[in-house]
Amino acid sequence: MIETLNTILPYISGLYTLPWILVGFIVTLILSRFFGESKIEKLMKKIGLILLYVFVPLLLFRIFLSVDFGEKEVMFSIICFVLLGFMYVLAYLFAKFKSNKMDLKGATRRHFVKTVLTNQGRSSAFIGGAMLAISEWRVPAAIYMSIGAIFLFAIIPYILSYLHNKDIGKSEETSKIHALPWYLRMFPWYLLSFAAAAILFHGTTGVYLEDFGSVGIGFKFFTALTIPAALYYVGAGIHPHDLKINEMKKLFGLSLNKKTKDHWPWVRNIFFLTTIITPLLTSIIFCLLLVLNFIPTEWFAVVVINSVLPITSTNMFLVPYGIDKKVTALSVTWTTIICVPIVVFLISSFKSFFF
Repeated sequence: MIETLNTILPYISGLYTLPWILVGFIVTLILSRFFGESKIEKLMKKIGLILLYVFVPLLLFRIFLSVDFGEKEVMFSIICFVLLGFMYVLAYLFAKFKSNKMDLKGATRRHFVKTVLTNQGRSSAFIGGAMLAISEWRVPAAIYMSIGAIFLFAIIPYILSYLHNKDIGKSEETSKIHALPWYLRMFPWYLLSFAAAAILFHGTTGVYLEDFGSVGIGFKFFTALTIPAALYYVGAGIHPHDLKINEMKKLFGLSLNKKTKDHWPWVRNIFFLTTIITPLLTSIIFCLLLVLNFIPTEWFAVVVINSVLPITSTNMFLVPYGIDKKVTALSVTWTTIICVPIVVFLISSFKSFFF
């Protein structure tokens, strides 16, 4: 049994997990024809909650249990905190600038700013998990993934909560927005408890996952299912009616109907921020650090690839805090379609060039 799990493990991790996006898309498309799109969407929401509350925390525990936090790891952790903070500040400033250019006012302006800010969150725990297949990148990729989760599920929800409370004080309309239910409000602390437990357990005992023998292998196999399951979830969220040529023209501003006021200008700005501005600035900064020998190549590779990752579908859980659902869904869809091939290319290229 253990030998079978060890044989299967390489095929449900790393680059082998990426086709699950296509599998999720195709299977969901077929099931929707038989059972209806609404029923499948309800099912996928339940699967998403299972991923968030069972698989992701256990994966985070496994990652931290396998990491020795020395001086080098602490330094990279600090860099990740600074970088992710910079990315969200960049998103906030970009949103403010664009809202002025689009002449957005009042509640609409605040709605736009929150939507842009939230959608700077990337799929570092799902699609970014492919980097864990590269042995030289495994530790920095795990650290970035974990700190990214802290921002995504703890810091950003807190900021959105603060902005939400300000909205309630300014507008009767925003008071109709329902805050997150208790099980989502407590999720960041629930998630962080797994990370803290792993760090404390490993730090006090020095035990690695491998020390648990067959139990450790079984646990590794179970948590390894997280990434293909999550990528399946991402693929299931891609709707065929959003992949039309006309929709693509709207994304890139090529539609002949320029006067139509809809969600596409918002999607276009988020797409530009996440696929061009953020990766470009990140690459420039870390290229300089690499050339000056301030950082090793594995840090550079992990950071640059993470800056190109698509927007995470878990942002949809933050819709109750007043972010635009349609804009977020389309941003997730189109950044996934565009960025996943780029990520695959960068992983292969950086691996060949640096190692």
